[in-house]
Amino acid sequence: MIITVLFRQLLVLMIALLACFPLHAAEKWTLDNQHSYVLWRIKHLGFSTQTGKWYVNGFVILDKENPENSKVEATIDVARFITGIPELDKHLQGQLFFDVKRYPTAIFVSDKVEMTGKNSANVHGILTVHGVSKPITLAVTLNKIGKNPINDRMTAGFVATTELKRSDFGIKTLLPDLGDDVSIEIGAEAYQPDTSGDHNASQKQ
Repeated sequence: MIITVLFRQLLVLMIALLACFPLHAAEKWTLDNQHSYVLWRIKHLGFSTQTGKWYVNGFVILDKENPENSKVEATIDVARFITGIPELDKHLQGQLFFDVKRYPTAIFVSDKVEMTGKNSANVHGILTVHGVSKPITLAVTLNKIGKNPINDRMTAGFVATTELKRSDFGIKTLLPDLGDDVSIEIGAEAYQPDTSGDHNASQKQ
């Protein structure tokens, strides 16, 4: 009986100590939309390569202790094209291509992370573009995790690549003259939650 009481007291004490010293859980890091982008490349009539760019919003659930448990969710404002050619931007926004009035955003949500090296992984997930959802895999490399000297916040930098076919997402205008294969490069910076209570640093550029 005495042993049972002592064991219960010890168990209560252990639970109390664990509450005081929480485990290193996964954290939600926010994508810096000024330094996170999607760059795409597509063959133009076989003569050259046309490029375009979007900026991206979203977050990363970053588990540094168990990276395979990390997650990503990103949203692209498809209407905000940057090709350097305003008339082309308008053309791509129209019904023949991205039809941004009906489908204003593209969304990627990861569902699996496979580590391929100390700082690299294949991130599997579902990409929804033009109202069509398809599984894709991003080859991701972690560039750096450290304190950003500009805003004094912990920041993680990544680069990711993938290949897809626009016809898979119902965008078939000018095939095959305008390339079907699209090369995607993603550059992203995500910052750690600010728990200091000082939000001034996060306002710095």
